[in-house]
Amino acid sequence: MATMQIDKLLTATIRRGAEDLFLTVGRPPLLRIDGALEPLPTETLTAEDTTALMKSFTPERYQQELQAEGSADFGFSFRDEASFRVGIFRQQGNIAVVLRQIPARIRTFDELGLGATVQELLFRPRGLVLITGPTGSGKTTTLATMIDHINSTRKVHILTIEDPIEYRQHHKKSVISQREVGVDVPSFSEALRRALRESPDVILVGEMRDLDSTRLAISAAETGHLVLSTVHTSSAQSTVERIIDEFPPNQQAQIRIQLASSLIAVLAQTLIPRVGGGLIAAYEILLVTPAVRHLIRDNKTFRIDSAIQTSHDRGMQLLDDHLLELFKKGLIERTEVMTRCRYPEEVAKALMAMET
Repeated sequence: MATMQIDKLLTATIRRGAEDLFLTVGRPPLLRIDGALEPLPTETLTAEDTTALMKSFTPERYQQELQAEGSADFGFSFRDEASFRVGIFRQQGNIAVVLRQIPARIRTFDELGLGATVQELLFRPRGLVLITGPTGSGKTTTLATMIDHINSTRKVHILTIEDPIEYRQHHKKSVISQREVGVDVPSFSEALRRALRESPDVILVGEMRDLDSTRLAISAAETGHLVLSTVHTSSAQSTVERIIDEFPPNQQAQIRIQLASSLIAVLAQTLIPRVGGGLIAAYEILLVTPAVRHLIRDNKTFRIDSAIQTSHDRGMQLLDDHLLELFKKGLIERTEVMTRCRYPEEVAKALMAMET
């Protein structure tokens, strides 16, 4: 019965285009649609319901991890329709489950709203490209599109290190090897150590999760590999500062030099409800020019925003400028611009000027 019920819940999640499915005691199953939670017209879940539902699709090893650690994360495919990233955890002694939908089809750059400037980065022979943003901002989707583009246009070996694997990629012009942390390799850092013996040209690191994996990703980018990864930061400037601050003070001067030479771009993104339904992404784009390299090397990262603002003709843009552009086109609401922007006072003045 639980298996049939989870099938129905996943089918409803896919059919309604929801981002997430929540299963928690005391509420009916909930769908996150365009950022807001909506209950499904079913009965309220009991502790027995959530436990039975969890067991109906969770492999034994992750059930054991839940018992030992109090939570577990994994991914699985549902028929040929979609994949799901799953988080199971205990709360107030009960089981709760969050399933994030990963669409079966990889999106194109046009669908993401990203142009040729970003695509051109993927033909670089070496360097570090970072996709940043809060949880649920579409970083994994953007990375999947980038990997698919490389896979479709270049004859190289692409090695991905993911936790878990979400988008299953297939060999095209490239050979692609996808390694899952906890299944194929014990950790991101260990996978990166081994990666250089596996002759990759492009390395995707699902997340620069700790100091060790950050150091190894930067080193791989320095030594002739194109490295793509993610960081949980909200802007290009804060991404650079976060990476440097992660290192002990006596190592920061050296890491500034390494980062200045290896970093080629930062793409910060956020997902916003679109007028009329659906979601749309807003982006901040930093391209690391010689001038930006000097700012990173000389510990003047506070000037990065200004460098982006004065380099619009090179394809750079601040998040606030893109938000204003989306509002001007009627794609997002004014309240969303003010909620998501980084400099509210300046954005409010720009909005007033637009509306007069």
